[in-house]
Amino acid sequence: MLGARCAGIAATLRKEREMTRPGRPAVFIHGLWLHASSWGPWLELFQDAGYAPAAPGWPGDLDTVEESRRDPALVAGKGIDDVVSHYARIIRGLEAPPVVIGHSFGGLIAQRLLGQDLAAAAVAIDAAPIKGVLNLPASALKVASIALRKPANRNLAISLTPEQFRYGFGNALPEQESAELYDRWTVPSPGKPLFEAALANFTPRSPAKVNTANKTRGPLLLTAGGHDHTVPAAITTSTRKLYHKSPAITDFIEFPDRGHSLTIDHGWRDVAQAALDWLSQRSV
Repeated sequence: MLGARCAGIAATLRKEREMTRPGRPAVFIHGLWLHASSWGPWLELFQDAGYAPAAPGWPGDLDTVEESRRDPALVAGKGIDDVVSHYARIIRGLEAPPVVIGHSFGGLIAQRLLGQDLAAAAVAIDAAPIKGVLNLPASALKVASIALRKPANRNLAISLTPEQFRYGFGNALPEQESAELYDRWTVPSPGKPLFEAALANFTPRSPAKVNTANKTRGPLLLTAGGHDHTVPAAITTSTRKLYHKSPAITDFIEFPDRGHSLTIDHGWRDVAQAALDWLSQRSV
C-alpha cells in the first residue's frame, strides 16, 4: 500500500515538472525591411502550442520600429555572416537546440544555422536564394535592384518606398492593407546581404552558401508563395533541389495565392499553423 502511494506521488511530481518545464525554444528571424516585432502574433501562437518563442532582431536592430527608422546607420554594413554569428551566439545560450523559423533572408539564415547543426529543425518561409540557385526570375531581380543599382548601397541601410513595398511584399493584397503593413512594420535594412546573394555563384566562399549535403541535420521545411515577387516559387523549388544529396528531411509547401507579405498580412495564421502542423508531424 505504502509503495503504491509513493509511486503515485512520484508520478504526480513528474507530471508537475513536465507541466512547468519550458517548451522547446523557437527562434524567429526576420528578413530585410521588416522589424522583429512583426513576429508578435506568431510568438503568441507558438507559446500557446507549448514552445518557448523569441524573435531577436538582427545585429544593430533597435527595440521598436520607430527607433530603427530614426537610426538606420546601426544596421548599415551588416552582412550574412554577421547575422548568422549573431543568432548562433543567441542559440548557444539556450537550454536546448531550437526550432528556427525565418522569412526571406531570415530563411537563408535559418538554413545556415540548421546546416551547422545549431537548430533542431528549421522552417524557411519564402527564403532568399542560397548559393547554387541559378533561377532568378525578373521580379526578384527588380526587388533586389533597389539596393544593387548603386554600388555604394553595399555599406548603407536601404529603405523601401510604399510603391516598392507594394510590388515586393503587398502585390497579392488590397492596396489599403499593403499601405497599412508598410506603415506599421517597415524599417531600413542593410544592403550588403543583397550584394552577397547576387554574387554568391561567383564567390568561392560566399556567405550565402549553405551546407545542403549535411546528412545529420534536423528536418527542413521550405515554403513558397505562388504570387511572391521578391522570392518567386521558382527560387524555392530550385533551393529544394540543392538538398538532393542529403538523406535528411527536406519538405516543401506552396501557398498558391500568397505574396511575400505572408508572415504579416491577414492570412499569417494559415502559414503559422502550417508550420506548427509540420513540426508536430516531424515530432520537433
